[in-house]
Amino acid sequence: MPRDLARRAVRRLRRAVLGAPPAPAPLPVLGYVVAGTDGAHPASAHVRVVRRVEHLAAGGSATVRQVDPAAFVSGADTTGYAAVLVQRDVLPVASVQPFLDAAAARGVRVVAEVDDDFFTASGRQRLARAEYDPDRLASIDAIVRGADTVVVSTPELAEVVRPVARSVAVVRNALDPGLWTPGEPASDDDRPRGEHRVLYMGTLTHADDLALLHDVFTDLRTTDGTPIRLEVIGVTEDDGADWYRRLEVPDGHYPAFSRWLVAHRQRWRAGVAPLRDEEFNRAKSDLKFLEYTALGIPAVVSDRPSYAAARQHGAVAVPDDTAAWREAVRAAVEHGRADEGAARWVATERTIGRDGDSWRRVLLG
Repeated sequence: MPRDLARRAVRRLRRAVLGAPPAPAPLPVLGYVVAGTDGAHPASAHVRVVRRVEHLAAGGSATVRQVDPAAFVSGADTTGYAAVLVQRDVLPVASVQPFLDAAAARGVRVVAEVDDDFFTASGRQRLARAEYDPDRLASIDAIVRGADTVVVSTPELAEVVRPVARSVAVVRNALDPGLWTPGEPASDDDRPRGEHRVLYMGTLTHADDLALLHDVFTDLRTTDGTPIRLEVIGVTEDDGADWYRRLEVPDGHYPAFSRWLVAHRQRWRAGVAPLRDEEFNRAKSDLKFLEYTALGIPAVVSDRPSYAAARQHGAVAVPDDTAAWREAVRAAVEHGRADEGAARWVATERTIGRDGDSWRRVLLG
């Protein structure tokens, strides 16, 4: 008997004796509620939620779906979600309790996600200066108090959230390798010659931190006399200062922005991340260190709890001293490339898919 016919006969006999193999169990369905649609989301949504849930789906751990809150509450969305993740203030404050009630009635776990200090008085004051109105802050407070679990980005933030939440889990930020793996650098960089550039990027909540760099970059030069120029992306809307250059980047959501940074990484010799010694900043994550390292440039950061782990893996952590900052930036610029240990740590332990299973466990058990 030909070999393929023999194999078929064996399979038929096995099915007759044992029965058909059981159908695989359906994957749990994870819903998420974030601002934006069709892949166009704020940077925080991409970093903390969208890129991670897409990785869960790609790895076969879950089926993921962006949830329409109105359809969920009304019952028009009848999906049997295992859990729904709600980020920050995406729900208007008046919609939070109806959403929580609908989830409870359907037996759906609600996981809230926050990555900033929205709870201390000083934190709320700082966020108010960055255009967070009272309703946005009230929305975050309501979802955090009502959720089954709250996921945060740092142990320090967990301590801030724990008094108002039922349960808190820490999942550190990680980079999506699909966005942050370098390819060929762009050759269309229109940049000034005869200077070295240092990058500082962030949201408007960092406007107060920017001022820490004024005396650091004023007339800063390398040992051979080449000027060192600070370039700022985001952080501030003030482009009238003479000690930094506010850089406009092409429009696009976070994936496009990240890929633009990676393509133009040769523009900068170092990156900086100053943080004032304030309660709000103690809960910040080390995301800038991860991103600068992924760009292949050294990171000079404030010596704060946010960067304690980064300091052990190649970040240059500097105390609140202008002379120390000037020397650290100068040395980083002259070196011009990320620490090898830092690059290895970010690639192996702070990259989505290589940073453990805590995200899946928090959401799906």
